[in-house]
Amino acid sequence: MDKLVGKHIGIAITGSFCTFDIVLECIKELVESGATVTAILSDNTNTLDTKFGTAEDFKQNLVKLTQRDIIQTIPAAEPIGPQKLLDALLVLPATGNTLAKITAGIADTPACFAVKSHLRNGGAVILGVSSNDALGAGAKNIGHLLNTKNIYFVPFGQDDCMAKPCSMVFKKEYVVAAVCSALEGRQVQPVIA
Repeated sequence: MDKLVGKHIGIAITGSFCTFDIVLECIKELVESGATVTAILSDNTNTLDTKFGTAEDFKQNLVKLTQRDIIQTIPAAEPIGPQKLLDALLVLPATGNTLAKITAGIADTPACFAVKSHLRNGGAVILGVSSNDALGAGAKNIGHLLNTKNIYFVPFGQDDCMAKPCSMVFKKEYVVAAVCSALEGRQVQPVIA
């Protein structure tokens, strides 16, 4: 399928490191759907090595999948809005910290600055929630963003309701559909899956 042929999708990747393998799968699916994909990294994603892998290995995988340079600084993210570089911006994963910053208008990382820059022109921003406190302290931010113009969500749900009752994560099978719907100004349904 070529659902996204001719579309340039930014993917702002923030530090829910346990989801990075799934993020790479989603990028592959976006590319296979015809999209040009540019990765934009939060500072932590850009620099931290974790038990899930090294930052350098992750960045090499991103370049291999997208065949494009990665945006790694705020100055590099700034032209996204003024130059209308993207058709849509996917934040995947969108951590609780990132959701709080977007809600408050804080743009202190390349990923958050990309959101601010893209929204200035009314561009579609799609959030793929991955947060251990989505049904706790982060719930108010999700509620606020659900009611914010030009913000859309990848459907999400609880990932381990017994061991982590406040945790929610995006459903990877909805990523392409969420991007396509957002490009048409619609929220893909169901939001909570």
